[in-house]
Amino acid sequence: MPTTDTQAATTGSAERWGPLWGTRPADWALSEEQQTPTYEATLERVDLKAGQAVLEIGCGAGSFLRLVTERGARAFGLDASEALIEFAQARLPEADLRVGEMEALPYEDDSFDLVCGFNPFFFANDIIAAIREAGRIAMPGAAVVIQVWGPHERNDMEAVKEMLRPYMPPRPVDAAAEPDYSQPCDVTWSYDYPDEQTVRRALVAPMGIALLLGPDNEEQFTDALIDRLAAHRGADGHYRLQNEFHTLIARA
Repeated sequence: MPTTDTQAATTGSAERWGPLWGTRPADWALSEEQQTPTYEATLERVDLKAGQAVLEIGCGAGSFLRLVTERGARAFGLDASEALIEFAQARLPEADLRVGEMEALPYEDDSFDLVCGFNPFFFANDIIAAIREAGRIAMPGAAVVIQVWGPHERNDMEAVKEMLRPYMPPRPVDAAAEPDYSQPCDVTWSYDYPDEQTVRRALVAPMGIALLLGPDNEEQFTDALIDRLAAHRGADGHYRLQNEFHTLIARA
């Protein structure tokens, strides 16, 4: 896939988030794998064909790109985390995976038949620049998929996010205020974890939460988290957190 070195290097979001998201790749994969309903719904709508080039921005552990390769398309991925790219590359040796900034994608104009971003854009310091870049590298008429969280009151994971917010790194002082992405949704599915131990592992993996908490605070935090999620625990000990997501499929 052609690349370009002329795009100005933008620092900020990758430097800020890459080390955090890469803290526990295998534990993050426990949750990422469960986003398959979103991935499947997207692929049904865009009419993906074998041989087409697909880029996922914020490709994480590679769960979506695995579905892409299973359909005979060519998989490309970019992520802020070197550790997640290494993890995904081990699972998808045939994919072209790179570490980089979503605000300055290392690809030439009109390079991809499909560009997807499943929840990465609100981690950008400049969300407009990130979305503009996604459109720049998409071929004319190609689909650009943008997903965000749905209404707060219809997301069980909101209880977790409320607990995590105090530990999040602040937005850069020169970055625009983060908007509220809570809008009507078109995809509903659940995060399901078989037991308490899996919940403790999985829900401190995103965004480097375990690293931000530190070893002295992790057990106390996860104890409080288990208490907070008691209503979502089934009789057999499994946890189910139902969530809604809004997906926009634009055209370049």
